[in-house]
Amino acid sequence: MPTIASTDPAQPLAGHETDAILIVSFGGPEGPDEVMPFLRNVTAGRGIGDERLAHVAEHYHVFGGVSPINQCNRDLVSALAAELHSRGVDLPVYWGNRNWRPMLADTVAQMRDDGVSRAVGFATSGFGSYSGCRQYAEDIERARAAVGPEAPVIHKVAPFWDQEGFLSAMADNLAASRQADPGAPVVFTAHSIPESMAAAAPYVAQVHEACRRVAERTATSQWSLAYQSRSGPPQVPWLEPDIADELDRQAQSGADAVVVAPIGFVCDHIEVVYDLDIETRQQADMLGLRFTRVPTVGTHPAFVKMIADLVLGPPSARCPADCCLR
Repeated sequence: MPTIASTDPAQPLAGHETDAILIVSFGGPEGPDEVMPFLRNVTAGRGIGDERLAHVAEHYHVFGGVSPINQCNRDLVSALAAELHSRGVDLPVYWGNRNWRPMLADTVAQMRDDGVSRAVGFATSGFGSYSGCRQYAEDIERARAAVGPEAPVIHKVAPFWDQEGFLSAMADNLAASRQADPGAPVVFTAHSIPESMAAAAPYVAQVHEACRRVAERTATSQWSLAYQSRSGPPQVPWLEPDIADELDRQAQSGADAVVVAPIGFVCDHIEVVYDLDIETRQQADMLGLRFTRVPTVGTHPAFVKMIADLVLGPPSARCPADCCLR
């Protein structure tokens, strides 16, 4: 059943150009039996066999087959509904996923049944690339087509990488995490993407600039950017350096500690709690590096307020028709 949060979704919505807010996310399994079907959805059409998927599935089984991402999104829906209510705005907040329940088409069907005709969509991906922006817009249109002619019109908000709420929330979390090792170099991480995709997108420039701004806000002079969680055939070039290579470099340069800040992610999901908190931490231990991982922005008040500002904001805050083409 699609998740909906509202103080009173039946209340008249006079004064607003939208009837509802839609959170759009990646999705994740919530039990052992859901892991492989979820991974097949994620990799559909890419020719990746079950043997390879079974290896990835072990990352989820470490946590009982449950990805934290769905609970992150439930928390975000609740926090956004509360923020809207505090402003006297009683818009229902819906949530749908690209790859697992609640599936986006099911959520859009529920919106239609609830009488929603116009909505603003917010994707939980902050940087511009095909997979992080354009594909979510295509997911929305595909879901609308599946629902039919009475599906609500949904306008997606543009990536938020340069928004004050995102940057200040990340800076708050980094500053708090650095207190244990104030002199340690900071390694920001973002999801690696194929170099061919990056060449047609503003992704690298946006991630680097966001890192620079957060570092500046926290008086962090020693910082670098690395990428993590690459997938796909090894012969296809993806963005580098990988976080593992960057940790090797830090150790070779004489560092005895490292602070890792996953700026490319908005919640502590599997690619954070496994790839960083388990794999990267183990590598740091082997290298003799003290390891601190900065929390993602999650439901930080500044981030939630930013989302409210964007979804209630002017059309200029939304993706243009040609946003993040391949």
